[in-house]
Amino acid sequence: MERIWIYTLSKELTTEQLVDFKTRCQNFVSTWTAHDVSLDASFELYQNRLLIFKVNEEKYNASGCSIDKQLRFVKELEQAFAVELLNRLLVAYENNTHVEVVKSSQIKELLSSNSITENTLVFDNTITQSTELNTKWKQPLRSTWLAKYL
Repeated sequence: MERIWIYTLSKELTTEQLVDFKTRCQNFVSTWTAHDVSLDASFELYQNRLLIFKVNEEKYNASGCSIDKQLRFVKELEQAFAVELLNRLLVAYENNTHVEVVKSSQIKELLSSNSITENTLVFDNTITQSTELNTKWKQPLRSTWLAKYL
């Protein structure tokens, strides 16, 4: 069972920044530990907008301390790249073949202008298991907490 954490990047990074970002993430997961035990961890940068950390918990569980290390690392990324990753009011949605990121306060306006609809696929970054990436991660807007704007 893989436990996951997902963070939304508030802006697109340049090609150079992406290389640096991915290198930093790879260095982090390769040295990430829980109680001095190396975690079987990896990361994915989906469409360059959604950062996913994964830990194979069949080998060793991520502990409170290791999750704190991850949060500190994510805060370092925010500062290094002048990007928001911990802002839970950012909404990522699928726009044809790429991911758009907006503030939740913009949803009503995007619906009014028909830029998005009740069927637009929105990413639920609160999921915690990698098995949910295929089944629960992308939901039609009408099935999410954003339905209140319909």
